[in-house]
Order: sequence, then C-alpha cells, then structure tokens
Amino acid sequence: MKIGSIVIRCYEFEKMLEFWQEALHYQPKEPPKDGWVILRDPEGNGPNISLDQVLHPHTGKRSKIHLDLYADDQAAEVQRLVQLGARRYPWCYQPGDDYVVLEDPDGNLFCVVQN
Repeated sequence: MKIGSIVIRCYEFEKMLEFWQEALHYQPKEPPKDGWVILRDPEGNGPNISLDQVLHPHTGKRSKIHLDLYADDQAAEVQRLVQLGARRYPWCYQPGDDYVVLEDPDGNLFCVVQN
C-alpha cells in the first residue's frame, strides 16, 4: 500500500490550484471540475495532491492536512514558496529543527524540510 493522493480542502480553489501547481510543478490529471482537481507529478513520482473546494472558509481549527516537503536547498525553496504566496508561520522552533513551517494561501500549514 502507498499514498495515492493527499487531499487538501480549500476555500480559494483557483488560488490554491495556482499555488500548488507552481510550488510542486505538478499538472492536473484532468481539467478541474466542480471544485475538484487531482494534481500529479509529470514524471509520475510521488503521491498526487488533490484539491477539494469547500463553500466556507476555515473556522476555528485548521485543516488536519500536513505536508512535509523535502528540499535540497531549504532556504531557496522557502523563499520561492513565499514569493508564490505562502507565509511563514510563527512556530516555536527547538535547537536542531531541520524544518520551516509555512502556511499556503488558504492557511494550511506545511513544512519545508532540509533533505
């Protein structure tokens, strides 16, 4: 068994689609339809990322989705993702932590981990 797709529920569907396509260089498996799209690596590597549009913005608790993105050049990737619309999340880092916590444009947390 393996992970086939990681689903991210989102309110701003088009913004999220653009962000995750640029962030991971993934392409839609099929054109988006009814607030749903499956994004996949053009070379077939790794799990798919699926976006599922919700009708109301997140309230209270954040999404239960969490992605760890492994990067060879963490600083460069963090900078690139911030330029695409991610935001640094205020996190209480401990000495030796090898990750940076970011929020995607819809407020979902994810980490960029030094590979």
